[in-house]
Amino acid sequence: MEEAIERQAAAGRDPLAQAAAAQDIEKLIKFGIRRKLLSPIDSYAARNALLELLRIDEPYTGEVEEPASESVVELLEPLLDYAAVTGILADNNTTLRDLLDAKIMGCLMPRQSEVANRFWSISSQQGVERATDDFYQLCMDSNYIRMDRIAKNQYWLTPTEYGDLEITVNLSKPEKDPKEIALLKTAPQSNYPKCLLCIDNVGYAGRINHPARQNLRVIPLQLDGDAWYLQYSPYVYYNEHSIIFDQQHRPMKTSPHTFYRLLDFIDQFPHYFIGSNADLPIVGGSILNHDHFQGGKHKFAMEKAPVEHSFTSPEYPNVRLGIVKWPMSVIRMSSHNKMLLLKLAETILNTWKGYSDQGNEIIAYTEQAGVSISHNTVTPIARNNASGEYELDLVLRNNRTNEEHPDGIFHPHKELHHVKKENIGLIEVMGLAVLPGRLKEELELLSQILTGNLLFDGKIIDQSDHPLYKHTAWIDELISAHGSNLTAEAAQKVLQSAVGHKFADVLRDAGVYKRDEQGISGFIAFLDSLGFRR
Repeated sequence: MEEAIERQAAAGRDPLAQAAAAQDIEKLIKFGIRRKLLSPIDSYAARNALLELLRIDEPYTGEVEEPASESVVELLEPLLDYAAVTGILADNNTTLRDLLDAKIMGCLMPRQSEVANRFWSISSQQGVERATDDFYQLCMDSNYIRMDRIAKNQYWLTPTEYGDLEITVNLSKPEKDPKEIALLKTAPQSNYPKCLLCIDNVGYAGRINHPARQNLRVIPLQLDGDAWYLQYSPYVYYNEHSIIFDQQHRPMKTSPHTFYRLLDFIDQFPHYFIGSNADLPIVGGSILNHDHFQGGKHKFAMEKAPVEHSFTSPEYPNVRLGIVKWPMSVIRMSSHNKMLLLKLAETILNTWKGYSDQGNEIIAYTEQAGVSISHNTVTPIARNNASGEYELDLVLRNNRTNEEHPDGIFHPHKELHHVKKENIGLIEVMGLAVLPGRLKEELELLSQILTGNLLFDGKIIDQSDHPLYKHTAWIDELISAHGSNLTAEAAQKVLQSAVGHKFADVLRDAGVYKRDEQGISGFIAFLDSLGFRR
């Protein structure tokens, strides 16, 4: 250990190593100026901060050419390597490198107020879409949005009766090695910031069990008179994947205020959609303790899906309402009349919360230890449609469980867990599957079976720890349908299509009204209770 420390110290004192790192600092500063992270006058403070951070005595004084790479990651890597060799990093693992690279980029970042002022100035002069384009670029250039890792995700489209479903296998979040996992177990707990969505994350140094956020910047805005913020997701799943979060740390709650906020947002950002996860466990998102929405500039399959049953009501003469052709239970309503649309959304939410249809296994409330537990809620999505109307989709949700389906009656059923077991949140509801990273290796092995390069035998069928064991029944189906003598290209196409159709089955399981005669009749009966007729 002492010898290693001596080697690190020697590396840190090595003039050549320091000069090379100082030169890399100059390259990074030039990149920051070119990409408008900082102005030339800010380079002095940024340089001194980086020299201090990396324990380098003097700046590089020679000529430095403009960096050939447009990738901030390629500029950061040699500095992180230098930090590892010189002992600035206690261990050369991904978690500690991530903490340091955010700190390095934090030295180049404009102040939060400057980012906000620039955004709203561009918005007023050139339009809000130009402002979001500029802000999105800043978030990529600062390495807050980690495009190098996002590029590792697998992505494809699967044509189905509901349109082209989008499938992603999530490989962007790096796996932790055993040492990192051990550190996480022993890391001291902290209540600051309270969660990953709190405004306190802006500029936060991070820790072993909380990501660094020195390169995070947000855009302040008002929704229904309250203070909210817009930021981009560091691991975007779709174009300009935004998170819009409450300034206050308070739980998710779907209410009439939710609908006001959604429509208020698309008034201010008419080129974006915005939606909310449901506010109940099982059918909600992964963060229910902080009220937030997700938005962006992306057209999902659900938005493209047509209305297949239309309804009218004399009480809502200027509102179009219909059932969407979609595996989940979606009510689409649109109107130029914002207040009438909001009134209808509130009525649907309040009615649905208390609505039961035992023939379709929908029960609004159950009793547990004398306490009434609510099970009905909605996943709402708002956008401006091609006709210039407000368009609001309300996806009916119910989170009840029973003995047969302990994970949720309207949740992916057990026979689909080999592909998708996690909650069906807003992104999946709209038709983009976010599938676990384990599927990459499993699909590669499945491809070998379909090409005949791997035997489907007892090593798989009888060993519960084999990565393909969970897929046994599916493998039987695939071999029966396609054989085991496919080309590698054909096997890949078969598997991608099969995964996409599994995802369609996942969405059907999550739909409260099934797409059969009984389900459609039940759905129509619910709309009938609201005074709507076909």
